[in-house]
Amino acid sequence: MITTLVLWSHALAALLFGALALAQLRRPGGHWPHAAFVFALVTTSLWALAVAGIDSRDVAARIAACVRDIAWLGFMLALVRRDRAGNYALGAVYFVVMALAGTAALLAIVERMGLDADALAALASARTVLRMMGAVSSLVLVHHLYQAAPASRGGIRLVLLALAAMWGADLIVSGAVYFDARWTTLTIVANGAVMSGAAALLVVGVHRSGDWTLALSRPIAVRALSAVALILYAGITALASHIVAGYAGSHARAVQAAIVFGATASMLALLSTPWLRAWTKVKIAKHLFRHRYDYRAEWQRFTDTLGKPGVGAETLDIRVVKSIADLTDSPGGLLLVADGISLGLGTAWNWLGTADGPHDDALAAYLARDARIVELDPVRAGTASAEDLASVPAWLRECTEAWAIVPLVHGGALVGAIVLARPPVDRALDWEDFDLLRVAGRQAASYLAEDRAHAALADAARFDEFNRRFAFILHDIKNLVSQLTLVARNAERHADNPDFRVDMVATLKDSSDRMNALLARLSQHGPVRGEPLQPLDVTVIVARVATARQAQHPIVTRGGSVSALGHAARLEQVLGQLVQNAVEACGADDPILLSVETIGDRVAIDVIDHGCGMTPGFVRDQLFRPFVSSKPAGFGIGAFEARQLVHAMGGSLEVVSREGEGTRFRILLPAVAAPVAAAAASLEEAA
Repeated sequence: MITTLVLWSHALAALLFGALALAQLRRPGGHWPHAAFVFALVTTSLWALAVAGIDSRDVAARIAACVRDIAWLGFMLALVRRDRAGNYALGAVYFVVMALAGTAALLAIVERMGLDADALAALASARTVLRMMGAVSSLVLVHHLYQAAPASRGGIRLVLLALAAMWGADLIVSGAVYFDARWTTLTIVANGAVMSGAAALLVVGVHRSGDWTLALSRPIAVRALSAVALILYAGITALASHIVAGYAGSHARAVQAAIVFGATASMLALLSTPWLRAWTKVKIAKHLFRHRYDYRAEWQRFTDTLGKPGVGAETLDIRVVKSIADLTDSPGGLLLVADGISLGLGTAWNWLGTADGPHDDALAAYLARDARIVELDPVRAGTASAEDLASVPAWLRECTEAWAIVPLVHGGALVGAIVLARPPVDRALDWEDFDLLRVAGRQAASYLAEDRAHAALADAARFDEFNRRFAFILHDIKNLVSQLTLVARNAERHADNPDFRVDMVATLKDSSDRMNALLARLSQHGPVRGEPLQPLDVTVIVARVATARQAQHPIVTRGGSVSALGHAARLEQVLGQLVQNAVEACGADDPILLSVETIGDRVAIDVIDHGCGMTPGFVRDQLFRPFVSSKPAGFGIGAFEARQLVHAMGGSLEVVSREGEGTRFRILLPAVAAPVAAAAASLEEAA
């Protein structure tokens, strides 16, 4: 019964694979993946016929299975585009897996040469282990191809799923044979059914597939190589232990333990030793890849290192050194900073060599002129160019840790240079190193230049804040001087008037307080921080301003008790500036009106004069621009500062002016209910 099931299941699989091969032969092909696919279908059909017509244990069936595996591996290799980096490594991986299948076929042939029972058992065991290793390695390669295939290429994914089913079934059958399981025959029957299902998947996948080629990245190639190497390590170790068990006699257990321990120790040494890891990486890149670097991965790591501070919030200088050093696997680096016409010592990252050299003008001039990378070993040996020999300072020659100098040039100017430490595997720089380091140096230089530009802008902003504050204060000082000048002028005529003397003393005291406040503002560092808004009685502040300026010019107030949100000192300063502007704009006997009223949810404070007025163009384009004034002795700061202060209180400043008729400045502040303002005033008096 079981024999019949094996016959019919494998015959059906042979029929399906043969029909699919004939259908593909009739389709126009021409490119290598199509031809490899047809050849793999034919070999699979022949293998299934051999199992159905002869026996799966016959040498012909075993050789056909190995040829089938090699054909499908060749088809998978043909799927990979030939013009992409990393195909050399993939080719090496595929050929290693093909060699496993070929070795298993040779062992099947050797088994028919009349050897003794022990040798036949050892060969059969070795062949089964090789079949399992080949199946696992093939499944790893299928997995990586499946990851590389985009979701839109569903046909190729179905083909890969069929191959995964085929090698998965082979792995189960080989495992059952190796462990001499009682259900081995059932796995062979199931293998025929699985192969029929795989043929159905291939039919659907072929009709859905368009372009057969895939593009594999270098990381996929490296992962595939690592996985196959691990499988080979485990398989060879297991095979060696199994073979020793048949020949070592009573010492078999000890010899097996020594083999496992030695293989494990060797693997751990390879993975844990930095020099061995670096050497392996160099050899793989040199012999298995078209280019030394995976430029996409290197550039992503480079930009991530530059743009994202790591553990401990590393500074930009350290990240720049680290990003350049990681490109060549250098364990450390030293940043030389451009200081005028020389290079000075900057930040060091894992630098173990000398870092106390003097500033050097010759090296800075040479790097700024040629922007070329300097390799230091030829300089020490005396075989470098004359310019290199003349430019490299003595302290860098004596420091054997120094390996190369990478200039950082931005916009034609030398920003700095990086001295790279010698990598674990010492080697000479080649053209790929020079090209990559040159481009990376320019990018790193742009980061450093941008950081320095930001620092310069921050300094300029601090100076601008100081200058802005000084300009405001200078304008306030000018107003105080004008006020004191009027007092002195009137003192000549009204010095005998007691009321005038009282007003003069009050004016002098107010001027002194305001000048002390100005000096306190000037001594502050950094921008003035915002203060919380408070309810205030606007009428009281307006009356105080009018009383203070009454000795200078006639001022009239109008309006009842009104409360608003704001800052008393700032509102009084704004009103003082607007009143001073009104005094300067109108005649000596023209009164200035200060009016207070409530408009909706706003409190309006008007400063109205009947002076010369302003043109609409001046109000629109120049009135609130700093350092622009229509008065010969004006600073052009008063209106600008007034609007800034009103905005800081959450209000607005409006202007209506007509030339020859006068001007009205209106301050609008948020209104507050009278009880709230009264409570705030009581708390202030109590404090």
